[in-house]
Amino acid sequence: MSGTDTGNEDRHAHWKNVWTTRDADKVSWFQADPALSMKLISQAGRRRDSAIIDVGGGRSPLAGLLVEQGYSNVAVLDIAEAALAQAHQDLGGLGDDVTWIAADVLDWQPVPGLFDVWHDRALCHFFTTPEDQAAYARTLGTALAPDGIAIIATFALDGPERCSGLNVARHDGASLSAMLGTGFVLEQELADTHLTPSGAEQRFCWCVFRRL
Repeated sequence: MSGTDTGNEDRHAHWKNVWTTRDADKVSWFQADPALSMKLISQAGRRRDSAIIDVGGGRSPLAGLLVEQGYSNVAVLDIAEAALAQAHQDLGGLGDDVTWIAADVLDWQPVPGLFDVWHDRALCHFFTTPEDQAAYARTLGTALAPDGIAIIATFALDGPERCSGLNVARHDGASLSAMLGTGFVLEQELADTHLTPSGAEQRFCWCVFRRL
């Protein structure tokens, strides 16, 4: 997880504090089994050597599960170096097969067209200003190859208004499509309910886009 509407230094400080003071399995977005993520990545139908990036991945087990499934080109991006270091340690030897990128997605300058699949569960909704949303869309548009797949999960229109002490932007397929622009086609939209470690329900909107 990473991102607010307050600038790079504030974002970095906020998420560094989260990942150095809270247990990974107690944060509200904790998900022991990223089954829907795995399903949608599999449905993308990409080769096992296709480049996949999990942005805002934090300590999600997704990268390790992808490596276990035979995906050989997996990257995780997060603004919090502590989260990436802990995730690497969590995976043991599998962590050496993942590329760990410590960066703010809004400022990151990826190699154009490097990735075939972009996965984002619960990062995009932290960007609440038009400027930050535009920066996110630019990074995504640069990083993803033509015909690449973007899987984006945000709080739904009836989801929480705040998370981790921050305001969020709630979305549906139409608002995400407007944010990404005409270079992306919405191919699938799903509703899902996430149960937090404290037992609260959070409504999510999952969207699958194809880059033209």
